[in-house]
Amino acid sequence: MPRGDKSSYTDKQKRQAKHIEEGYEHRGVKPKEAASRAWATVNKTTHGGKKSGSGRGRAENHAPERKGGRKGGITSHAGN
Repeated sequence: MPRGDKSSYTDKQKRQAKHIEEGYEHRGVKPKEAASRAWATVNKTTHGGKKSGSGRGRAENHAPERKGGRKGGITSHAGN
């Protein structure tokens, strides 16, 4: 399987990545960078592509999806 192959991902993961990518592009991020960030978010959330077999599932971590805008320096907290 070549690097970057998305065949091991579920349809849901592919839809998530497409939706996240569109959001980045709407905010002015270049398409290639938007795709890269979107797949990084999906991987962090769902722990990568899904493999078949009973009992191989893992709970999703939605923290990376909510993280945007929360990081910053002292000036980002000055209004509080």
